[in-house]
Amino acid sequence: MIAPARRIRPQPAAPAGLVRMKLVATGLLVAMAAVFLLARWMQDTHAAWGFVRAFAEAAMVGGLADWFAVTALFRHPLGLPIPHTAIIPRNKDRIGDQLARFLQQNFLVPDVVARRMQRMDVAGAAGRWLANPTGGSKRLMRGASRLAVEVLQSLDQERLGGMIRGAMVDRVRSTEISPLLGRALAAAIAGDRHLPVLDGIVRWAGRVLEANHHLIRAMVHERAGSILRWTGLDETLATKIIDGLDKMLGDMAEHPDHPLRAKAEEGLIRLAEDLQHSPEMRDKVERLKLELLENPAMQDWINGLWEQARLGMLRMARDPEGLVAGPLGEAMRQLGTTLQTDPRLAPTINRFVRRAAVGAATDYGDAIVRLVSETVHGWDARTITTRLEHAVGRDLQFIRINGTLVGGSVGLLLHAIDLAL
Repeated sequence: MIAPARRIRPQPAAPAGLVRMKLVATGLLVAMAAVFLLARWMQDTHAAWGFVRAFAEAAMVGGLADWFAVTALFRHPLGLPIPHTAIIPRNKDRIGDQLARFLQQNFLVPDVVARRMQRMDVAGAAGRWLANPTGGSKRLMRGASRLAVEVLQSLDQERLGGMIRGAMVDRVRSTEISPLLGRALAAAIAGDRHLPVLDGIVRWAGRVLEANHHLIRAMVHERAGSILRWTGLDETLATKIIDGLDKMLGDMAEHPDHPLRAKAEEGLIRLAEDLQHSPEMRDKVERLKLELLENPAMQDWINGLWEQARLGMLRMARDPEGLVAGPLGEAMRQLGTTLQTDPRLAPTINRFVRRAAVGAATDYGDAIVRLVSETVHGWDARTITTRLEHAVGRDLQFIRINGTLVGGSVGLLLHAIDLAL
């Protein structure tokens, strides 16, 4: 079976700093060669040119030696297959294994993670950022914003929406809501929070009665006998009924201790008890809940919840600075202040983060190590060479420069000693 060819990724351009330092190091070496030729030509004219020649000659040797050493790390110097050159390309798999082993031994051991996390105040850092998100790293905020937008846009909306809808329906279906409603109603009655509801019902009943006077008059007229209609007493009776109902509703609105209000409160108390303890009432509520869940209108409403939530999250993610300026931003700042001032909350969060990190190292440490090793193994030699050279090449060019100058200084010293002896 023929193994698939490795895909060679396009190589990024060398950083400007690396190119500049290569030019400086190479230019210095060329300059030393020019100075050496000039000093060799002029050495018979004055003794000082001997010192110049010694310096330039030794500088060329030092510069060439360091150029060879630096180049040998990444490739064969001048393309010649000299032994023990192109060290990184030839040993990239071993480098990947060593890097993975280094991560495992120094970062992914649970005891090491626990010790390092012990010194980290995650809650404090989060609190400081939340308390002043606009004063922190805007680059971090913009990066998190772009990541959130890309994740939300890349999700399969149909599939994810179906999963969320199914999870919501299953959760509601498996939850018996009758006792919850009963406890909520009982707590509202105990705290007199039901009184505004009763007042609202009374006012609503008054408005309904006022808007339907004609219906009551028509009903009395239709049900009254012919004698009452002939004498006009049906109209008088309808007026009395309407006035009586108006007076009753007015009294209920003005007097909290009205007998009918007391009866209504007794009915609410009895309803709260039945919702919690009556099997018949609980069965009725469950049947009503299931009927609502099966109703197409309810399903359409549930279907739209995820899309509305997704669009809202997208709007917030696209405008992180506007987000932190609104109500959510105020809540974030309050949470940040709490994290910094609450002496019990911060240790709890730090302990949770520490345990989560230790658990991740325990559960996924080996997988992370294998991922690093396999990733490096999968890179082609050119890729890893280019990435390492771009990362540390600028500092390596300083080695060439230092080698040129140090070599020249040693050559100058040796020339001076030779003359002294």
